[in-house]
Amino acid sequence: MKYILIVIALCWASLSFSQTKFKIQGTLVAEQDSIPLESATVYLETPKDSTLVTYTITDREGKFTLEDRVYVDKLRLIISLVGFETYNQEISLNKENINLGKIFMLEANMLDEVIIKSRAPITVKKDTLEFNVASFKTKKDANVEDLLKELPGVEVDDEGKILVNGKEVNKILVNGKPFFGDDPTITTRNLTKEIIEKVQITDTKSKSEGFTGEQGDSENKTINLTIKEENNKGVFGRLAAGAGTDERYEYAGMVNIFDNEQRISVLAGGNNINSAGFSFGEIRKMFGGANSISFDGGNGSFTIDGRSFGGGQGITRSNTAGVNYADELKKGVDISTDYFYSGSHSDNATSTQRENFLPDSRYFTNSNSSSQADTDAHTVNLGFDVEVDSTLLMNFDPNFRYSRASTTFQRQEESLDENFDLTNQSFTDSYVENIGKNFSNELQVTKKFGSKGSFLRLQMNLDINSTESDDFLYSETDVFGDNPSQLIRDQFADSERSNNHQSSNITYRIPIVDKKWFVDLWYNYDLRKQENRESTFDFNETTQAYDQFNFDLSTDFTSKSDISTPGMKLVYTTEKMNFNVRAGYAFRTIQNRDALRPGLNLKRDFELPEFSTGFNYRFNPKMSLYFDYNYSNRTPEISQLQPFQNVSDPLNTITGNPDLRPIQEHRAYLGFNKFDFQKGTGFYLYANGGLTNDQVVSKTTINENFVRNTTYENVDGAYYGYIGASYSKDFKVDSLQTVKARVGFNSNINRSINFNNGVRYASKSLLFTPTMSLTYTWKKLFEIRPNYRLSFNTTTYDLDNLEDRKFLRHNLGIRTATFFPKRLEWRNDINYTYNPNVADGFQKSSWFWNSTLAYSILQDKGAITFKVYDLLNQNTNAQRTATQNFIQDQQSTVLEQYFMLSFSWKFNSLGKKGETGDGGVFYFD
Repeated sequence: MKYILIVIALCWASLSFSQTKFKIQGTLVAEQDSIPLESATVYLETPKDSTLVTYTITDREGKFTLEDRVYVDKLRLIISLVGFETYNQEISLNKENINLGKIFMLEANMLDEVIIKSRAPITVKKDTLEFNVASFKTKKDANVEDLLKELPGVEVDDEGKILVNGKEVNKILVNGKPFFGDDPTITTRNLTKEIIEKVQITDTKSKSEGFTGEQGDSENKTINLTIKEENNKGVFGRLAAGAGTDERYEYAGMVNIFDNEQRISVLAGGNNINSAGFSFGEIRKMFGGANSISFDGGNGSFTIDGRSFGGGQGITRSNTAGVNYADELKKGVDISTDYFYSGSHSDNATSTQRENFLPDSRYFTNSNSSSQADTDAHTVNLGFDVEVDSTLLMNFDPNFRYSRASTTFQRQEESLDENFDLTNQSFTDSYVENIGKNFSNELQVTKKFGSKGSFLRLQMNLDINSTESDDFLYSETDVFGDNPSQLIRDQFADSERSNNHQSSNITYRIPIVDKKWFVDLWYNYDLRKQENRESTFDFNETTQAYDQFNFDLSTDFTSKSDISTPGMKLVYTTEKMNFNVRAGYAFRTIQNRDALRPGLNLKRDFELPEFSTGFNYRFNPKMSLYFDYNYSNRTPEISQLQPFQNVSDPLNTITGNPDLRPIQEHRAYLGFNKFDFQKGTGFYLYANGGLTNDQVVSKTTINENFVRNTTYENVDGAYYGYIGASYSKDFKVDSLQTVKARVGFNSNINRSINFNNGVRYASKSLLFTPTMSLTYTWKKLFEIRPNYRLSFNTTTYDLDNLEDRKFLRHNLGIRTATFFPKRLEWRNDINYTYNPNVADGFQKSSWFWNSTLAYSILQDKGAITFKVYDLLNQNTNAQRTATQNFIQDQQSTVLEQYFMLSFSWKFNSLGKKGETGDGGVFYFD
């Protein structure tokens, strides 16, 4: 071993000494007027094979610096900027520091510029950052997610979440069109890098905002992947399947047919390893964290009468299928549609221990529950975009959804006083069938006037939801003490619920100063109607049927809310800054009708002001600052206002309060980010906070047998604050070795007002979480990524009988990957968790280790994979939760150790635009 390390060290030293170190500086100016040119792309490539060496972007003074180490003695300098001719210069590296002085750029002939394709790795076009895919090296079979990880300022986590300069990507397009709905991982994990030409990143905009040229959502980003022209016609896709121990399995397949502007994609997949959604179980992302994964199979997670049903927690068997179609029917008329089916079956068991605090005492509750849930859901999304002419755009986006779910649920619960004497206990057994139907539609019509930015936009939204359920419930509740009692329920409930929502908005923009200052006059109308009819019947021992109507547990309830809000918005926009002030005044009426209890009918009128302001300032392409403030009012929920006594839970009676006032909220957000592509540094800081007055909180009183009575009350003084920061730095040791270091933290403070057995009190919680991570990569050999997170949580109370709480949690992770010998890839994902504060009987620490070995075959078009889930067989999801009134420890079913062998294969017959290819025969390139 000692000799091996010596050899590695000598090789490393020899590689370092054989390289030429350089630093090249210069200043870019326009030849016509010598004005400094900002945001030009400056890059170096080898003259022999045009391999990219390094690159940067000029600052606002036109200056640039390029630093690196190379094995050659000459490099080609290329400078690219939209509107100017491309600059080329060959540079001899005969000295380490080279100052090129001023470089004069010639304005381009725009007619010639149309046919020029830039090879620049990065191009800045106003509000768009564009990456040339050919400039970024990845492994041969890389997908889009692998590509994104190589782009400067782009981060992708293990769940597929993408950040660009610290801002989340919430939309991914392919040639400007959606690709399989809103799940970006279907695009990033299943499209290959080889078909992509450009990656374009912009602020997220609606179709109408893009049409009018308005400022988009500066807090979120959109990625558009442009397909190479020669890859616009053909068929490509991949298939995968695997089988393992304990009858574990997974399968997935996807076929894409591109025919110029027309795209058709079909996918299907399934597994019983808690991998929700659709993926190929790829070796670096087929596992989640150490905890069990929750799957939403479509209206499969719901709550009835206070009982929560899992709909996919625990161990889940899921199936997914879908088809996507996109086309340009004719010039200016685009269509995009997709269909999804998702189904799941899950089994889960949960054990919970809770310590509850009262002003003068405490008590304990223990519960054990189990559930089995089946869900099936069908979803259809459509999108029609019609650009009638250059001034008129219409967007029509309907959505349909149908789902069925059934759940069996059992729970045993007991309460004990502080002497651990039993005070009450209950047993619940239920079976629920649920059918959900949904239709929604969004219609936008946008008309532009003149060339100064004036427009008129009409937007209408419709959302219709209905749910039908059959609920069979058997429960036994025993209360002990001086007045013991027993309540047995054997019931059937037939319910129909609907929630219909209509909203419309009209906005007219008036330009004040040409393309800079605008005034928006707007009006919103919002109408929501909710209906809930539930008929409960007790079991009749005489007739042996559920035919005894239970008035107390039945309802026939309708609520209605309508809001009219006129308002005005002032907008200022330039290339560097966007600022707006928005104000409105809402007139709201809420009313409810209870057909079974006419005396509880209610009608309330509210007048609520609204105000918001925000700005976004871009110092340069590498640095920006943004701020938002919002003041709003919310009315309480109708269930909180209705003075109806809900006795569905024998241990907790809930009654509404018709005298509740509107909730007043102040919220502010501040963010700053700075990323330097050349230096490989990134920093972002974000903070937000809020103050709430007249917040609606629960007010619960508990009797001597720990039976609860709950109502609602307004309170003042609640606030929250959050701050987080992250700094990253890339170090390029040489052309083969790189190191990326990251340190960061997030912290939040929260003050809430609550009641403890009717006594008002305030609690303040503080969370501080420092994090650090390191990534060391030796290209084509190996990669190691250690990370560590420490969480401190402190909660204090202003009630003497409530003890202050402190919690600590450690998380350590190590990821490794080796890429030798050739075609063999070995990856490990190791996580250690230590939670010293969980109660006795729950696991305090655990190691979680996943390992995968993959071997490429069929000219890298196929792969055989062997993976081990939870190698040490220690998976756990024990959690401790602390609130104002209790401390809870909970543990539920998790996926346990298994071994799996799988095979994947991809195919590709893409041809040039307009061509038919080689008779439709698949070939491997």
